[in-house]
Amino acid sequence: MATLIRSKLSNKLSNAATAVSNKSQAKVSGMFARMGFQAATDDEALGFAACDDLDYDHRQGMQMDILTSDEMGGEASGDGGAMEGDTHYQRDGTGPPHSASKDGGPTNELSEVRPKITAWEAGWNVTNAIQGMFVLGLPYAILHGGYLGLFLIIFAAVVCCYTGKILIACLYEEDEDGQLVRVRDSYVDIANACCAPRFPSLGGHIVNVAQIIELVMTCILYVVVSGNLMYNSFPNMPISQKSWAIIATAALLPCAFLKNLKAVSKFSLLCTLAHFVINVLVIAYCLSRARDWAWDKVKFYIDVKKFPISIGIIVFSYTSQIFLPSLEGNMNKPSEFHCMMNWTHIAACILKGLFALVAYLTWADETKEVITDNLPQTIRAVVNLFLVAKALLSYPLPFFAAVEVLEKSLFHEGGRAYFPDCYGGDGRLKSWGLSLRCALVVFTLLMAIYVPHFALLMGLTGSLTGAGLCFLLPSLFHLKLLWRKLLWHQVFFDVAIFVIGGICSISGFIHSMEGLIEAFKYNIQE
Repeated sequence: MATLIRSKLSNKLSNAATAVSNKSQAKVSGMFARMGFQAATDDEALGFAACDDLDYDHRQGMQMDILTSDEMGGEASGDGGAMEGDTHYQRDGTGPPHSASKDGGPTNELSEVRPKITAWEAGWNVTNAIQGMFVLGLPYAILHGGYLGLFLIIFAAVVCCYTGKILIACLYEEDEDGQLVRVRDSYVDIANACCAPRFPSLGGHIVNVAQIIELVMTCILYVVVSGNLMYNSFPNMPISQKSWAIIATAALLPCAFLKNLKAVSKFSLLCTLAHFVINVLVIAYCLSRARDWAWDKVKFYIDVKKFPISIGIIVFSYTSQIFLPSLEGNMNKPSEFHCMMNWTHIAACILKGLFALVAYLTWADETKEVITDNLPQTIRAVVNLFLVAKALLSYPLPFFAAVEVLEKSLFHEGGRAYFPDCYGGDGRLKSWGLSLRCALVVFTLLMAIYVPHFALLMGLTGSLTGAGLCFLLPSLFHLKLLWRKLLWHQVFFDVAIFVIGGICSISGFIHSMEGLIEAFKYNIQE
């Protein structure tokens, strides 16, 4: 009897010691995770063009769930061998449920310490998304649209600001007391809610496909613009634009080995400031030639064949809706979201309009797809080298996000996964998973080689996914989820935006595809 009592007491003490040890390991692992030693993903947190330390958690989306268990004694396994208090890194947000606190409430150590951002920091994130290096294509849009192109820059700012607000409204519902409660967290959640109950996951799949297309096309654009800028900076060198694109892609192959973007994101603030300086230099040069501005070249007529492409270019330069739900959820004062959207889009509208107009007035009919190619040879090389560096450092952001969305959709859906997990039990990337990442890099290169047209690709992306994510889906979701609470003028705005967005999307897509097919055939024949 005494032996049995001693045995049970020994087991209890052993289990207690094991639990304490494992809980200590969990806390240490959690600390290292928060310090950035583990990768982090979230399919909703992707922006385009630029990302800095302020928006790293929100555009790339750190999602590391620390799961602990306070149970002691090994009752779960019956033999005391369970790993209680273990820490799990959740790449796809699935896994064992959160442990409950002593009072029955869930505990999440990361969510308690995760810092919130101010309205100014949120505005910086939105500014990075809508005022990136793709504004260099706006003067080309004015070339084919004239004053109507300027009007569209203003109109797109107003519409994208409005659809961003109504998208956030779809995250909330009223409780029994009439108070707004956040019941959804992402664009995918909103889409799934609209398609429920018949097709509960259809909307999320549509949003994910649109997001992947936009991210991959953004990667392709970075390769195209790198090859274009290098070729026009050194025209006397015996290297073609395709060869420059290959050289740029060779420098981008290490992206396939990325586990996180912490190192890359440290350069983004410098890149953003450098791009701002470049924009100022271009405007300053244009102002120095103000006496020669060709006001008579700005017309009210449009190029019917090429203007729809200009619509896609303008829309693409305003895309930010995909990460707005994540951004609003991380603001310490979500009530300031509407004000933040107003001033960021007003500032973007003014700066884009002025940049596009003065650049077009300076070069008129000679305006090129990338406006820096119009600069004199003496300063063009320096400016373009800075832009190439920015493009190459920006490439990992959409590439990594596209990889994460693909992995989550196809490899990390538990029993619903279409393919085996591309990560081993130790968390290391398998060889075939690495091959898929390399194949994605090579695919962006092939597209850049066979369709090396910046304006056409940008117009196609803006017409297809930009208009869908910024115009069509937000207005449709707003009508579907909140139609009983909408006023008549809100219904009118939503319907008008949906119709206008649909027309612009279809026309821009058709004309962009025609141009891309012609360019593809021409490059194949070469």
